[in-house]
Amino acid sequence: MSVRFAERMRDYEAGIFQVLDEKKSEAQKRGKKIYNLSVGTPDFPPAPHIIQAVAEAAKKPENYKYALADLPELTEAVQKRYEKRYGVSLAAEEIMSVYGSQEGIAHICMTLCDPGDVVLVPNPGYPIFGIGPSLAGADVITYELTEENHYLPDLDSLGARLPARVKCMIVSYPLNPVCKAAPDAFYERLIPWAIEHDIVIIHDNAYSDIIYDGRVGKSILRIPDAKKIAVEFYSLSKSFNYTGARMSFLVGNRDIVANFKRLRSQIDYGTYLPVQYGAVAALTGPDDMVREQCREYERRRDALCGGLRGIGWPIEDSEGTMFAWAKIPDGYEDDAAFVMELLDRTGVLCTPGSSFGSLGAGHVRFALTMPVESIREAAAAIDRSGMIRPGR
Repeated sequence: MSVRFAERMRDYEAGIFQVLDEKKSEAQKRGKKIYNLSVGTPDFPPAPHIIQAVAEAAKKPENYKYALADLPELTEAVQKRYEKRYGVSLAAEEIMSVYGSQEGIAHICMTLCDPGDVVLVPNPGYPIFGIGPSLAGADVITYELTEENHYLPDLDSLGARLPARVKCMIVSYPLNPVCKAAPDAFYERLIPWAIEHDIVIIHDNAYSDIIYDGRVGKSILRIPDAKKIAVEFYSLSKSFNYTGARMSFLVGNRDIVANFKRLRSQIDYGTYLPVQYGAVAALTGPDDMVREQCREYERRRDALCGGLRGIGWPIEDSEGTMFAWAKIPDGYEDDAAFVMELLDRTGVLCTPGSSFGSLGAGHVRFALTMPVESIREAAAAIDRSGMIRPGR
């Protein structure tokens, strides 16, 4: 018997990080020292008070039942966090948890889109931005992000050629992979533009606590009238190193939140209660660790970007996220082939930019997930390889 799979599976190749992990394992078997700067998994532990909250809750047998809903104290913790951190007031009806922002983005268009509706996603952009709408049967159209426009969408050009049935637009700053932040003026323009064109804005706000050079990460919901048209994903993964716990939130427009709750009630029975208690501890605890962690990421950014510039590889400083974005060196044309050669010759593992869309081609993304000294060693290994020198 031959199993016939859904047509959509043709679009889903093995994840790039799975492929890179296999190549890394092969290199390690050959005795190669690996500097793994590919996957954006924080190498910092959660704060002790977060771990303690999870551990204490896990000792109680009653916390192993279906949660079914968010704890009232979790919703209140999100409200306090948004008021304190972003100056945004949220009603309880404007908040819900999701099993990580990746899961939330994968499913939210199922509540918004019918087959044939259009979702606008960034190019370059994180892959789930396009995969989620496609799972809902929506048509995905990319909007270009170029260096010339500081990796911001050209709303004038976009508005002049919007196709019929555009339902929503996914936006994210600081943006993975290109590591650019957006000025206030962009959001102040985006919300009225979206209202004019009746387009829901889905804002992925994963990196507002990892932003550099004195910039301040903000919420899109601070913009007047944003709640009329926008929702935002807020994640504990990167700010609090709570990645494996899979705890994020959708906040904003209450009708979208209510409908998304209704959809997820068909496929989920709520987040494990000890995870919820850990999230409460994260959201209501001190922010010292979050701020110090951001400073450490900035030191790593300086070591990587400054170190590569020092050996002749021009790379701009990342403005935010836990990544850095670079054009591949002169003399190379294929970013995927470059990544494999870089691993083979130096042990440095990064991610090909083409994994993030057609406009990512010719670039690579580095994750700032190793200590400063290790990052300096990686830059030195690249220098010794001669790969960035003319004629190499």
